[in-house]
Amino acid sequence: MAAKSANLRTVRTSKSGSGTLFQGIVFTLLTLGGILFLIPFVWMILSAFKPESEVLRIPPTLLPETFTIDNFKNLFANMNFGVYLKNTLIIVLFSFLGLFLNAMAGFGFAKYKFKGRDKLFYLVLATMMIPGQVTMIPVYLILNSMELTNTLIGIVLPGLVGAFGIFLFRQFMSAIPDELLEATRLDGASEFRTFLQIVLPISKPILSVQAILTFIAGWNSFLWPLIIANDEKLYTLSVGLSLLKGQYSSNFALQMAGSSFMVVPILIIFAIFQKYIIDNYSISGMK
Repeated sequence: MAAKSANLRTVRTSKSGSGTLFQGIVFTLLTLGGILFLIPFVWMILSAFKPESEVLRIPPTLLPETFTIDNFKNLFANMNFGVYLKNTLIIVLFSFLGLFLNAMAGFGFAKYKFKGRDKLFYLVLATMMIPGQVTMIPVYLILNSMELTNTLIGIVLPGLVGAFGIFLFRQFMSAIPDELLEATRLDGASEFRTFLQIVLPISKPILSVQAILTFIAGWNSFLWPLIIANDEKLYTLSVGLSLLKGQYSSNFALQMAGSSFMVVPILIIFAIFQKYIIDNYSISGMK
């Protein structure tokens, strides 16, 4: 028995050692992979603060020897990035309004019983199978007939509500106990107040995930504003960055500044809402 126990301990020790070695190898590989993925972003951000002569220097420098913000000043002084930023922020703001509408629709599908609810929900889901490129021309013709082309309303309106957002909110809100909502109604709260004070606070994880997706979609909006807008005063940052690449194709420092201006806010938003994303995954796992 003693020999058998010793053998079992030896086997367990060897398995534990091999498991630790495997974890160390995986951790090392993931760390190296993360560093490789970070190098282009770090290079882009640091190059945005270099003069053009230093960006083109061989051998290259990682940290800027001559720190300057002239590239960013040039973006707003000569490339109308102030106008592009204003238009992009307006689109993002209205996208968050659409996020609220998606949440209301998801709550309606999740907690209200009405005739044809499931069929209507399946119809909403069916729209997810239609590529956006297919609907661009019909939507453009509709907006053109309404004289909304070349306007910010025409840019914002088609993406205000989406089937994917409604689906996510509906799936999450279906898990909210009906007894909680009934108790709130018995206390005299209206349906809208119940939605604002009970449903939305409970839905913080999915709201955070959708907020990130909504911000990224609005911040990176490119194709539709380029199609619907003929006036440069209605262009977004993505369209402006494309114009920058075409007009200043040889000025790499200026392009790095424009790209950094596009990427850094997304990284900041993700860092702020990362906690809620992890909470959402945890809740999904418990279900």
